[in-house]
Amino acid sequence: MSEIVLSLEDVRVHYGKVEALKGVSLEVGKGEVVALIGGNGAGKTTTLKTISGLRPLTSGVIRFEGLDIGGVPAHDRVKLGISQSPEGRRIFPGMTVAENLEMGVYTRKGKSFQADFDRVFALFPRLQERRKQAGGTLSGGEQQMLAMGRALMAQPKVLLLDEPSMGLAPRLVSQIFEIVTEINAQGTTVLLVEQNAAQALQRSHRAYVLETGQVVKSAVARELLDDESVKAAYLGGDVASGA
Repeated sequence: MSEIVLSLEDVRVHYGKVEALKGVSLEVGKGEVVALIGGNGAGKTTTLKTISGLRPLTSGVIRFEGLDIGGVPAHDRVKLGISQSPEGRRIFPGMTVAENLEMGVYTRKGKSFQADFDRVFALFPRLQERRKQAGGTLSGGEQQMLAMGRALMAQPKVLLLDEPSMGLAPRLVSQIFEIVTEINAQGTTVLLVEQNAAQALQRSHRAYVLETGQVVKSAVARELLDDESVKAAYLGGDVASGA
């Protein structure tokens, strides 16, 4: 594994009296795609929200490029280089595609963003075609592209992707994952939360399996594709199709 850019050490998080994360530890190396897989309620989204600063730590340590960021506000974590494309897309429906993308650069005032627009439009040509269209009028797949594009506008060192394939047709699922691979090839480290475990494992270098707020397995992604317990729980016996 390459240089560690992001790490969680014994991270615990509560929602009221309910412990959602029960000592999660994981590492993400520079240039990797690392997947978090697991069932509903396993703690995957909570993990990403905690890294982003949207959920407070109960205990444990989060380090980004060696810096303890547990007490760093969410907006300052974006400045450091952590950006999230959230579950459910969370775009601004009344704003145009271009305006939604501009929201991704709010921490970089006074700089030129044309290169960022060019990158996003190269990855998502449909967004360039729709740049003057209101975000709320886009299809589900286009809104997912917009959410990812907005996150990329922040020039993240680590991109957090939460369920990018949720609710999409199979053809669009394949397209989204191809773009994830291309984003990584361009040098962006990716931490991916995904219910489509087969696609996630096929596109990742390493992966962690979460169950009820705990890491129960971690390995090279290809090894988990061949793990019988992972196949039975998450892959439905149909790895090849990405189902």
